[in-house]
Amino acid sequence: MPASILVVEDEPAIRELLELNLRHAGYVATSADSAEAARVQLETAVPDLLILDWMLPGQSGVDFARSLRAEARTRELPIMMLTARAQEGDKLQGFDVGADDYVTKPFSPRELLARVRALLRRAAPETGDAPIEIAGLRLEPETFRVYANGELLSLSPTEFRLLHCFMQQPDRVMSRSRLLDNVWGDRVYIEERTVDVHIRRLRLALEPAGLARLIETVRGGGYRFLPG
Repeated sequence: MPASILVVEDEPAIRELLELNLRHAGYVATSADSAEAARVQLETAVPDLLILDWMLPGQSGVDFARSLRAEARTRELPIMMLTARAQEGDKLQGFDVGADDYVTKPFSPRELLARVRALLRRAAPETGDAPIEIAGLRLEPETFRVYANGELLSLSPTEFRLLHCFMQQPDRVMSRSRLLDNVWGDRVYIEERTVDVHIRRLRLALEPAGLARLIETVRGGGYRFLPG
């Protein structure tokens, strides 16, 4: 079944361009011109991916993304920000509220589709991989679930893959560039500081179970997952 993608964009020409390219690529594309209209659609069905503009009428895209990450039903929804706000601080803010990818306008439709495919791959369960249990954490690649001391955690697709990468190589120092290649893929350009934002979000998710300490910052080296 083709993946479903909801485009939230208030500019009609851009919205139509996105829908056209997504449909030509084989996806089921729908759209909304505001966060409020998108929420109505989400109440009916949660898509496989959300492409979200920042500057929307009414509630902004970043506020909408933040609210989606706070709700259990949409906590794991892959979110791609697509916006004209191209400053580094804007990108970091987008990632900080829970975006999994950040694309700036003007954009290449071919690059956008490549990043859509990459994000959908990151969000897909990894078949064939056995569960991993370390220090009170159990990660199940095939079900896309993580348990902390028996309690189910709610992680975004990027946070899940980041944790999976760590748990596959415990006690090994992972540089930011290595994490980018392993989690985002070497064909997608993401700034290294993006890793820090997602590490912070992952630690926040682990904090209620008292397990944020498992992810150690290695000065000058990157990060390390402590096996106990």
